[in-house]
Amino acid sequence: MPTAIIVGSGPNGLAAALTLAADGVDVTVLEASDSVGGGTRSGELTVPGLLHDQCSGFHPLALDTGFSRRFDLEANGLRWALPEIQYSHPLDGGRGAAVWQSVERTAAGLGTDSASYQRMFGPLTDRFPRITEDFLRPLLHVPEHPVALARFGTYAALPAGMLARRWRTDEARALFAGVAAHAFRPLGSFMSSAIGVALGTAAHRYGWPVAVGGSETIAATMARMLRARGGRIETGTTVRDVCQLGAPDIVMLDTSPTAAAQILAGVLPRRVERAYRRFRHGPAAFQVAFAVEGAIPWAHEPSRRAGTVHVGGSFAEIADAERQVVNGRMPARPFILVGQQSVADPGRARDGIHPVDAYAHVPAGWTGDATQTIIDQIERFAPGFRDRVLHIHTRSPGQIWEHNPNYVGGDIVTGANDPRQLVFRPRVALDPYSTGVPGVYICSAATPPGAGAHGMAGWNAARSALTYLSGR
Repeated sequence: MPTAIIVGSGPNGLAAALTLAADGVDVTVLEASDSVGGGTRSGELTVPGLLHDQCSGFHPLALDTGFSRRFDLEANGLRWALPEIQYSHPLDGGRGAAVWQSVERTAAGLGTDSASYQRMFGPLTDRFPRITEDFLRPLLHVPEHPVALARFGTYAALPAGMLARRWRTDEARALFAGVAAHAFRPLGSFMSSAIGVALGTAAHRYGWPVAVGGSETIAATMARMLRARGGRIETGTTVRDVCQLGAPDIVMLDTSPTAAAQILAGVLPRRVERAYRRFRHGPAAFQVAFAVEGAIPWAHEPSRRAGTVHVGGSFAEIADAERQVVNGRMPARPFILVGQQSVADPGRARDGIHPVDAYAHVPAGWTGDATQTIIDQIERFAPGFRDRVLHIHTRSPGQIWEHNPNYVGGDIVTGANDPRQLVFRPRVALDPYSTGVPGVYICSAATPPGAGAHGMAGWNAARSALTYLSGR
């Protein structure tokens, strides 16, 4: 029986482990932390009994993928829940916009931009399963569905600022700015629409689900399925050198490219080592977990029913803030993503107290304290919020990095989403998962298709490894 060692137990490491074990490979997962999960960990960060997701809270690309179809996590105990409103964007004066799963209902709330919104997102939503078959793979491949992918690519390639010009209202433009800002990129840059178009379409096709009981249940379900197939997981084990691993047939590294270069020092081809060490990380996050009495009193009423709320004001304000962050300056009013998971999963609230998970975009490695800035920004759109906050837990970029070594400098998306790295990550190669060392692969979110708890990087990398095994 062939053997494999997976270094790292984030969703991609566990997806790789499951994929290999299901094909008859003897798998061992090594995790440096005392718990599995990587970016899908949860914990009681504020008050006892109140569960917070420590990074990834909503999972719009985790449904109906190659991995999810092969491994039915729901049949093994995982439960998904959807909020009534997938995401929203409040503006000053109680105005704002909201995204329902229905394209038509969302468009109806956008006034004069209704028809334009439907013309864009209607066809994309209908074709999204075909689009993701290509989108969730390395971009250097012969497309399975070239027509559907071309339509998606036409929008995705544009700067977000240019695509937003198709809408006239502040509400529609701000709505797109919020979802596009997930890329941590200047909204005037080439391909800065890509992630916004993908996540916006996913909201209509699948919604933005949360895992009932916290994101930690995703990792727990995958770990349980792995053990059922004979796989082993060892926590508290740090791997610094590939020599520690013995001689398995396959090694999968759910790590940053820099860590992969360190682990493979002395055996990694020089050209690959140079590429890994040149891999660019993006801006950082400053995270705040709030325990909030009675939830957030958004002036924009639909935001009270939204799972995710994008806080940052108008398109112009968000564009300016993102530009400053990428250039290493902390904006006075940063873009903030607010997760209200208890809207979809009411069991997370306790005695009228709700867990709220927020993060602000800040410069890479920023050492300041954004807590008050985040409170002020939320208070701007939800007067009375600060009076409802009972407890706060914060993580700076440095603490985020310490908690998860893959998040270099606090970069929670594991790599800058500039045009080069959107297409070629972590290096230019037909097989981006191969390290150039026979049988050794990198499978973290630094590889295609990038960040998210979908496990597709691990699934893709493991399939590459299985092809290698079959050809030996």
